[in-house]
Amino acid sequence: MPQAAMLRRGLLAWVSRVGGALVLLCSSLSLLYVMTCSPPHSDDPPLSHALPRAGPNHPSLGGTGAGAPGAGGARAGAAQSGGPPAVHSYQALLQEREEQHRLHISSLKKQIAQLKEALQERSQQLKGVQESLKRAAGGPAAGQEAGAGSQAGGLGDSRGARGQQADLQEFLRSQLSKAEVSAGARLPSEYAVVPFEGFSLQRVYQLETGLTRHPEEKPVRKDKREELGEVLETALHSLNSPSSQQDGRSAAENGQTGKVYTPSDFIEGITRTEKDKGTLYELTFRGESGNEFRRLVLFRPFGPLMKVKNEKVNTANVPINIIVPLSRRTDKFKHFMHNFREVCVRQDGRVHLTVVYFGNEQMSEVRSTLENTSREVHFKNFTLLQLDEEFSRGRGLDVGARAWKGGNVLLFFCDVDIYFTADFLNTCRLNTQPGKKVFYPVLFSQYNPTLIYGSQEHVPPVEQQLVIKKDTGFWRDFGFGMTCQYRSDFINIGGFDIDIKGWGGEDVHLYRKYLHSNLLVVRAPSRGLFHLWHEKHCADELPPDQYRMCMQSKAMNEASHGQLGMLLFRHEIEAHLRKQKQQQNPNAKKS
Repeated sequence: MPQAAMLRRGLLAWVSRVGGALVLLCSSLSLLYVMTCSPPHSDDPPLSHALPRAGPNHPSLGGTGAGAPGAGGARAGAAQSGGPPAVHSYQALLQEREEQHRLHISSLKKQIAQLKEALQERSQQLKGVQESLKRAAGGPAAGQEAGAGSQAGGLGDSRGARGQQADLQEFLRSQLSKAEVSAGARLPSEYAVVPFEGFSLQRVYQLETGLTRHPEEKPVRKDKREELGEVLETALHSLNSPSSQQDGRSAAENGQTGKVYTPSDFIEGITRTEKDKGTLYELTFRGESGNEFRRLVLFRPFGPLMKVKNEKVNTANVPINIIVPLSRRTDKFKHFMHNFREVCVRQDGRVHLTVVYFGNEQMSEVRSTLENTSREVHFKNFTLLQLDEEFSRGRGLDVGARAWKGGNVLLFFCDVDIYFTADFLNTCRLNTQPGKKVFYPVLFSQYNPTLIYGSQEHVPPVEQQLVIKKDTGFWRDFGFGMTCQYRSDFINIGGFDIDIKGWGGEDVHLYRKYLHSNLLVVRAPSRGLFHLWHEKHCADELPPDQYRMCMQSKAMNEASHGQLGMLLFRHEIEAHLRKQKQQQNPNAKKS
C-alpha cells in the first residue's frame, strides 16, 4: 500500500508536468499565429501609401481636377478599361499576399486542431492511470460514477493505463536490481568504489571537500536540502503507517499502541548515487528500546522514491570482538584503555578485547594495564596473546580473529591510536551482516594539535579535540585498516596476507578481496571514529623515492592546506606585524 501511494504521487506529479508542457506548447503556437498574421514591419513606406488613391483631386485615377475637366473624363475612361500598368501590379501583389496569409492561417488552424486532439487523448490516458491507481489504493474511481457509455470507454483507457503502470514498475525494478542495494557487485579495485556520504538532521558528512567545502557542514544547496527533507519525510510516513507499526500483529494483541516516530528519533543516514542507476538512502532511527533500531532503505531510480526495506534491528545480542595488534607503545595503550573503559565497559557493555602483543619488551606493562582495568571496572572479557616474532599488523589481526572460539562474532580491527564512541559501535553492528555485508568506515584523521591550537600549552584534552572541521583534520579516505566484518566472512575470504611485514599494505589487500567477492562493501564516513595524531618518523635508510613519499604523507597529516601556507609564509607575516607595531608606537607617543 505505501508503495502504491508513492507511485501514485509520482505519476500525478508527472501528469501535471506533461499537462503544463502541452499548455505551454499551445500558447506558443497561438502566439506564433498572431505574430505571423500581423503586417510585416519594414522601413519602407506602407503599400497603401505607394498605391495611387482615387479621389476628387487625384487626376491619375479619374478625379475631376479644377482646371481640366475634359482630361478628367478621359482618364476616367482609361481607369474603367483597366487603368495604368502600375495599378495592376500592386493589385496582383496584394492578392498574392492575401492568398499566402489564408494558406498559412489554414495550416496553423489544422496544427492547433491536431494538438488539441493529442492533448485530449493524453488527458484521457492520464485520467485512466489515475483511476487505476485509485482502484489499486482502494479509493473510488471516477469511472464507477459515470454512465454505462463512459464505463465502456474508460475500460480501454484503464487497460492502457495498467500497461503503462506495468512498464513503469518494470523499469523501477530493473534499476533496483542493477544497483548495489541488497547484494554487492564485483569491482576491479578500490578506485571503482562509490562511497557513501553521511547525513544527520542538520549536517552532511562528505568525503570530497576540495578547497572550499567542509568535511562537516550544513547542506548549502537548496535542492540538496529538499532532497534529504523528502527522504526523511517519506521514511517517517512509512514508519508511522499502520502496517509498519503493527508488523503483522494488531495493537490490541500487543496491549499497547505503536511508537510514533518523529525527526528527533532519526540518528543518521548514508546515501550515494550511482550515475546510471539511481540514489540509495539508508536511514537509522531509534527503536522502542535502547538496543533496538529501525532501518529503512529507500531508492530513487531517477523517478519516484521507492521503499526497499523497513526492518527492526535488535543489537542486544551482538557482541563485538575488538582486536588490537601491539608492539611496545605502552603509553599509547594506556590512553586507548582509558577510552575503552569509558565507552566499551561503562556505556556499551557488549565488547570483548583481544590484544596481540609482539615481543617481550614492555609486555609486563601491557599485562598490568589490562589487569588494573579488570579490577577497577570488573571487566573480564579480554584476551592477551603474545607472539615472539617481528611485528606484522596483518599477522596480529589474523591470529586474534582465529583465536576466537565462541562462534561467529563481529570483529572490529582497530589500532592503539584510534578513538571511537559508543555510537560508532552501534554503527558497526548496523552496517554488517554475515554473508552479505562488511563495513569499511572512513575515519576522521586529526591534525597536529600543537599547530591547530598555536602551542602545546593551549592544547585541550583529547575529548575536546575531536571536532570535525576543515582546520582540525580530514577524512582519511586512503586508509582501510579499520573495518567491521563477521568472523565467518573474514575466514571465508582468506584472511590477511601474513607475508606482509610491518605496517601498511595488508589492509588494502584484504579490502580488495572483499571488492572481488559478492559481499556488499559499505564505505562511508563515520563521525564517531577518529585517528589521533602522532608524530611520523621517516627513516634515513629509506630510498629517495620512498623517503619523499613518507615526507609527503607526514606533511598531509600535519596541518590543513591553509595552515601549511601560514607556516610557509610565517616570516613575512611576522615582519608585517613588526612594521604594524612600529607604526603604532610613534602614534601612541605623540598622543
